[in-house]
Amino acid sequence: MSNTATGPEYFDVVIIGGGISGIGAAAYITREFPNKTVALLEGRDSVGGTWDLFKYPGIRSDSDLHTFAYEFKSWKDDNAIADAPLILDYLKETVDEYGLGDKIRYRHKVVSAAWSSDDAEWLLDVDVAEADGTVRREVIKAGWVFGATGYYNYEKGFTPEFAGREDFTGDIIHPQHWPEGYDYSGKKVVVIGSGATAITLIPSMLKGDGAAAHVTMLQRTPTYILTLPRVDALSLKLTRLLGERGGYLATRWKNILIDWTIVELLTRFPNASRRYIRSVNVKELPAGFDVDKHFTPSYSPWDQRVCLAPDGDFFEALRAGTASVATDHIERITRTGIQLKSGEHLPADIIVSATGLEMQFLSDLALRVDGEPVRPADTVTYKGMMISGVPNLALAIGYTNASWTLKCDLTSEYVCRLLNHMDAHGYSTACPELDPSEVDRVPFIDFTSGYVQRALDKLPKQGSKAPWKLYQNYVLDLLTLRHARLDDGAMRFSGRATKQRTRPALYLVGKRTAQST
Repeated sequence: MSNTATGPEYFDVVIIGGGISGIGAAAYITREFPNKTVALLEGRDSVGGTWDLFKYPGIRSDSDLHTFAYEFKSWKDDNAIADAPLILDYLKETVDEYGLGDKIRYRHKVVSAAWSSDDAEWLLDVDVAEADGTVRREVIKAGWVFGATGYYNYEKGFTPEFAGREDFTGDIIHPQHWPEGYDYSGKKVVVIGSGATAITLIPSMLKGDGAAAHVTMLQRTPTYILTLPRVDALSLKLTRLLGERGGYLATRWKNILIDWTIVELLTRFPNASRRYIRSVNVKELPAGFDVDKHFTPSYSPWDQRVCLAPDGDFFEALRAGTASVATDHIERITRTGIQLKSGEHLPADIIVSATGLEMQFLSDLALRVDGEPVRPADTVTYKGMMISGVPNLALAIGYTNASWTLKCDLTSEYVCRLLNHMDAHGYSTACPELDPSEVDRVPFIDFTSGYVQRALDKLPKQGSKAPWKLYQNYVLDLLTLRHARLDDGAMRFSGRATKQRTRPALYLVGKRTAQST
């Protein structure tokens, strides 16, 4: 339904983004509040976010699906590390099972959001792309906005300027814009970059009838890489023993605790961790391989994200001789490849620029509160899910050291708690208010990765103590977001009774309440 003479449409909650966090939020909120009006605005013409956008070979999760999937919907496939098509099927199943299809509006891109304290509502400017290619502007009002936009620019990835790029006679491709059905069979490929995308791409391009002839990973600095089985054998046993749901939840908690332990050990004992990872890599690499040059970073584990090679497929490609690693700097791109500063020349028919993402905060939409522009870098995150001085706005910001969705699930639950509290007390506004003297401000993400460092001036800060500090700890967040007081002194509630009072919540996703019928 479009805007009419009666004015813009009003929704109790508008969710921006139809990826894994937006679909999850819609499932939580619509089940918890069957009488609230909810809309999910998706800028593209399909749901799935990352898992629908990326088409490069082998695109997969970088963590296990027992923790990356929702708590309320079991992951049923045997593969714990799953390729994008399986994840996309899971998300579409969630949309169908929880009746979200009629809540989703495709080709609706939110370009600005303005909060009015007098009206206790958001005014959203939305560009709607029509089937004929034209774009019209629509205005939508919302009591709450849930930003599930992810953390990177869907329009373009990051590609540095390389001298001589125009001289290259082959194709230069960024993985974010991989041509569907692209033929690289029998070609010599150089992949620039050594992050998760490169570690995924390289073994995938060497499989099957259409395999590349050879793929070289060109990196400036090494990356930590560990292996993990695609199929979790213990999970299969737990499922046989406890049933599908019981096995899923048991595996989920097993993995949460194991992942937390691994991250704690790697970060608390960096020197021992370096030696351990090196010993694992030596066993996986061909005899005589220069592990110190190519696989021993100068930084500590988890100063940047540790990459995952399922079943050791990346190392298998190195042992087979169909893949290689070059650690060097680029002098320039030539007609037939890449000239390195060391003097070596890497021949290439295709260059893949796996050089990272362009980070964004809330899709870089223009944000205003009572007419004043909000600069995200001037704000501080509240419990990693709201920002100081901005009312009725929640954000799906996942973990950097664990599965993204773990935190997004908790955020959705917390928003439901807030909405219930506001309904019960007749509040229309919830706003985290920061006393600047309370905390020191530190960077939002403590990562040295290039894509993070390039975006720090776009991101909010975090504080030096709770509730403004990001702890990157699921168990702690579980206690805080699910059980701690809502009226904690930092969250300020105010306002008149809400426009559309709803009856008390009847449902929680994944379990029934005592009021359920």
